[in-house]
Amino acid sequence: MWIMDILIELLMIVGGVAVVLWGADKLTLGSVALASRMGVPQMVIGLTVVALGTSMPEFCVSFVSALKGTADMAVGNVVGSNIFNTMLIVGAAAMVAPMSVMRQTVRKDLVFAVAASVIMGALVFDRSISRADAAVLAALFFVYMWITLKGARGAAGSDSPTTDTDGKEKTGTGDGLQLWKATMWIAAGLACLILGSNVFVEGATSVALALNVPEAVVGLTIVAGGTSMPELATSVVAARKGNSGIAIGNVIGSNVFNILFVVGLTGVVCPMTVSGITHIDLAVMIGSMVLLWFFAYTKLTIARWEGAVLSAVFLGYMVWLIAGS
Repeated sequence: MWIMDILIELLMIVGGVAVVLWGADKLTLGSVALASRMGVPQMVIGLTVVALGTSMPEFCVSFVSALKGTADMAVGNVVGSNIFNTMLIVGAAAMVAPMSVMRQTVRKDLVFAVAASVIMGALVFDRSISRADAAVLAALFFVYMWITLKGARGAAGSDSPTTDTDGKEKTGTGDGLQLWKATMWIAAGLACLILGSNVFVEGATSVALALNVPEAVVGLTIVAGGTSMPELATSVVAARKGNSGIAIGNVIGSNVFNILFVVGLTGVVCPMTVSGITHIDLAVMIGSMVLLWFFAYTKLTIARWEGAVLSAVFLGYMVWLIAGS
């Protein structure tokens, strides 16, 4: 009977992955079309609409975990998700297709993401997130959104969503979709991303806990990986289609949303005491963002070899984490 339960959970994992991949494809299609229709850069859509949507699984899991008193799972989910986003997702997407990064992204968005990581690391250093700590994060979230949306008006047309990194016109990207159809695909894609990731997380978590894996490790690995699946699928699909603005914007925006929105709102409602998240975990989260900023700063491009480096560092961290459990 125990084996049958495991098999059912494994089928849930596979089904969740399939739904997430389909949702990522439709979300990318609708997002590119929306950027084209609204006349705003893909990066802005990636930083806002796509990032918020793909961060919903992290919010749902962390919020419910905090309410249930499992703060390690709640915070570990965010820390682990950001590590997944920065190293594995950017790494995998860059190895699929090198990603161009706008100068403004390096100077503003990536700097803000690094700052948010440092601030969270400082606030969690005493192993607790009070309502005051969470309120600071939530306030910074609204500041970030205001800056991003304000900058979108001046950046319109600077990152044409109808051209690829070589300046050639793209076809089959969804640019010709009507506004209502683009919105429909975005909504359907997000719904499938959230549904599929939740099914994946439920199945994977059940298997891990049945094997007596510690709660903090589950949060940093399986739950974080599961809730980061929307970002992974969306960024890889977008990179493969030549939409690097959405691919990199999704990761940066999701990292900022995870820290400022997810931890901020969750902590305001339910202050958390964290015991299983180590300073090394926080240092890896901050260091991964600094490394991503450095790679983007050098040539305004995340090359394939840089993606391989990020992926290798991520695998090393996973091996260390699992071996230490």
